[in-house]
Amino acid sequence: MNIGIIGAGHIGSALAVRLTSLGHSVYIANSRGPETLTDVAQKTGATPVTPREAARHGEIIVVTIPLKNIPDLPKDLFEGVPADVPIIDTSNYYPYLRDGQMPELESGDLTESEWVQQHLGRPVVKVFNNIYAHHLEQKGQPAGTPGRISLPVAGDDAAAKQKVIALVDELGFDAVDAGSLHESWRQQPGTPSYGADMPAAELQQNLASLGTQRTPEQHAQYMANQAEAEKQMEAQGIKLK
Repeated sequence: MNIGIIGAGHIGSALAVRLTSLGHSVYIANSRGPETLTDVAQKTGATPVTPREAARHGEIIVVTIPLKNIPDLPKDLFEGVPADVPIIDTSNYYPYLRDGQMPELESGDLTESEWVQQHLGRPVVKVFNNIYAHHLEQKGQPAGTPGRISLPVAGDDAAAKQKVIALVDELGFDAVDAGSLHESWRQQPGTPSYGADMPAAELQQNLASLGTQRTPEQHAQYMANQAEAEKQMEAQGIKLK
């Protein structure tokens, strides 16, 4: 396939490495221009391009940039891109370390990816947000391997979701249908599945145990969990891109 990746940080680079190794044609872009992506191209085998070129190249498009930068993407980014091309959103909200407080997400009315979808003006599928980049690059396994890591896939477009589920499997992970985009709060930072590398049965059980409608108590708890995690990351000198 032709795959466009917009964002050359940890997740974007990890995906580029794996996808090129599987024989896909990968175009990768960042906000600073393709001339700044020489090292990324050498490491991943992806072709450095502009965001618009990455979008037009893709039979699947991955948007993997800091949440706060989503509104800065070109307004015509998906002009000429067919409506049936799945757009993957990998974003997470880090209010303390990176994004600053965003009232729309603090209230709990919107999930992160619903907010992204509003800004992009195209349906998105949320995946790859709850796994560490080096695990994404290194821990894929053949289907049927005991303990194979599973990844939740949330979205409202059934056809797009099936294409993304097939890609997740090809990368070496079990894909678990995590419901609608409004239910994707169950895979956001602070929740039990975030960074937990659960096998499919455990992830399915976890998602079911949370219900489908986020309660104010759940929202408050997961925001508190994330705040504590961000403070620990800061203490360890971890910086987010």
